[in-house]
Amino acid sequence: MGFLVKIPVLDGRLQQSVRNLFFHVPMWFGMMVLLTVSVINAIRFLYSSKPIYDDYAAEYARTGIVFGSLGLITGAIWANYQWGAAWSGDPKQNGAAIAMLIYLAYFVLRGSVTDESKRARISAVYNIFAFAMLFPTIWIMPRLTDSLHPGGRGSEGNPGLNPNDTTPAMEMIFLPAVIGWTLLGVWITTLRIRLRIYKEQLYETA
Repeated sequence: MGFLVKIPVLDGRLQQSVRNLFFHVPMWFGMMVLLTVSVINAIRFLYSSKPIYDDYAAEYARTGIVFGSLGLITGAIWANYQWGAAWSGDPKQNGAAIAMLIYLAYFVLRGSVTDESKRARISAVYNIFAFAMLFPTIWIMPRLTDSLHPGGRGSEGNPGLNPNDTTPAMEMIFLPAVIGWTLLGVWITTLRIRLRIYKEQLYETA
């Protein structure tokens, strides 16, 4: 339906590229849900020290980064049509890239600590820091500065969606798209967690 729904004519600005709304933006929503679940499990690990929570935190963060990276790529493609360049140094683009780099450092940190207990505890603390940095980099700064994204200082809407660029028919597809991408991310993560647990059990019995 994202490819079939009738889209508004917006003075030749967005044209057919507005259909990216059903991919780019829902990926970011899915990323936020996945990273939220990740940090919740990091806190649960710090409270209980159960390794399973560290597994959940790591895998949800991993899928969240994949969604975030796909969001950056689809955003760059959209920006190339809308703004004339794939990367223009927009505050939302820069903030999203910084947020992804912070989370990539989370896995660099995990790979640099050999002791499992210490790795899980340090990673959990860093996970909380990384999640806290999402809000100023992705949600706050683009609202406070001039931005090509909707929702920047002096513009309408919010950093994710400009209501002037959508129609009720598009909104009816947008919400299921958010739910669908989020559930896809959860499904992928649960498969990875099951595989991770299976490998750990196989290693213990070997």
